[in-house]
Amino acid sequence: MQNKSNTKIVTIAIFLTTFMTAIEGTIVSTAMPTIVSDLNGLGIMNWVVSIFLLMTAVSTPIYGKLADSLGRKPVFLFGIAVFVIGSALCGIAQNMVELILFRVIQGLGSGAVQPVAVTIIADLYTLEKRAKMLGLNSGFWGVASVIAPLLGGFIVQHLSWHWIFYINVPLGILAFLLVIFFLKETKTSKDSTLDLKGTTCLVIFLLALMVFLQEIENGFNLILLGLLVIIVASAILFFRMEKKAKDPIMPLDMLTNKEFTMINLITLLISGVVIGFEFYIPTWMQGINGTSASVAGFAVTPSSLMWIVGSFLIGGMLGRWGIKKTYDYMLIVLVGADLALIFVPIYTSFWVFCLIAAFNGTAFGAITTASQVRSQVLVGRDKIGVATSFNTLMKYLGQTMMVSIYGITFNMVVAKQVTHHPQLTQRMMNDIVSADKAKHLAPNLIPALREVLLSGLKSVYVVSLIVIILSLVLNQLYKQKKIVE
Repeated sequence: MQNKSNTKIVTIAIFLTTFMTAIEGTIVSTAMPTIVSDLNGLGIMNWVVSIFLLMTAVSTPIYGKLADSLGRKPVFLFGIAVFVIGSALCGIAQNMVELILFRVIQGLGSGAVQPVAVTIIADLYTLEKRAKMLGLNSGFWGVASVIAPLLGGFIVQHLSWHWIFYINVPLGILAFLLVIFFLKETKTSKDSTLDLKGTTCLVIFLLALMVFLQEIENGFNLILLGLLVIIVASAILFFRMEKKAKDPIMPLDMLTNKEFTMINLITLLISGVVIGFEFYIPTWMQGINGTSASVAGFAVTPSSLMWIVGSFLIGGMLGRWGIKKTYDYMLIVLVGADLALIFVPIYTSFWVFCLIAAFNGTAFGAITTASQVRSQVLVGRDKIGVATSFNTLMKYLGQTMMVSIYGITFNMVVAKQVTHHPQLTQRMMNDIVSADKAKHLAPNLIPALREVLLSGLKSVYVVSLIVIILSLVLNQLYKQKKIVE
């Protein structure tokens, strides 16, 4: 039996793990220019983020089922341990390939920590208190998102990039010990089916797609043909498995509801827009504007702050305009912000980026919160959990796929531009994205390097603009249903 004092201690442990996993989502983006410069991996830097997101996405539903059958405590402890081990290994990585491999481990840990933490809160608190505690847990997520860029910049500037991973180790160990000693769980047995076949097909499909996008810049060859066969075959197998699965990772029956399908497709696309902004703006700040890592972190902070504001405002927006008009207005805001990024001159004030970030954050917060609420409302009460999990899966998949697409676009444009400047090398491109390393480059080469980098960055936001416009089109393809609660 869980007593009140123990409940408070376990809740603190949950908040610690929420903060720890949430901060990892954006702190890496701020440190990425320094990591790239140190480990020489501009061409594959997108994998550091995409592989973490992919492992988190596909493992989350599996851990949720295991928590039902094995108990929350062992699964939660396993997730914390794996995340801490992955973080420590990331900190000692000697090259980009090692870092990417260790991010796989970290992502597998994150996939357990995030959903099981929320489930434990539901177990610990009555319905009256549960909403408050879940709100506080979300608050820790929000605080982590706000301070992550700033903390990342500070750590990189005053310690080293390794410490953005090491910081998780003491937090994780503390949370682990608190859960071991203070979470009392009554063992219960519950049958739960794991959609391992469907999950395996989905992982194979996404990994093959990511490698395909990474390699396509080298021209079509037998390797790409093989990957294409794997992509098509795994996609066909995945949908066949999902039709047969007793408890599928992707509930195909829900997709017969056109509004539900379109809203979640928009969620997938806009989550990709979010990652494009958060991942590449710190690189823009350090590589083009020449700011320190700390200042680069400040450039995306308004987005995190206004995300919270957008989340709070969405209730009024939905009540006044409904889902379709709310999406239209917020997507138009994103179009304006994206066009600003495409057309700003090379030497643009830092504060302009803060303003763009504020508009982006408001729209991101409104759209993502609206998608969660609407996805839940459109299904029966008995399927709210499944609908929420599906919506979360779409967010992760959108970020995973779009990071790869941005990466290939960025790499192709930069590689093409470098060929127009014989005096430039890929090593110089790795160095220009770090303000500290850029100081050691020949001053006469810096303008050309920045022009090349800017071309690559703007190409990312051209792709992002296409994605936003596609979302606007999808938003016109369904009729909003009237829901009577």
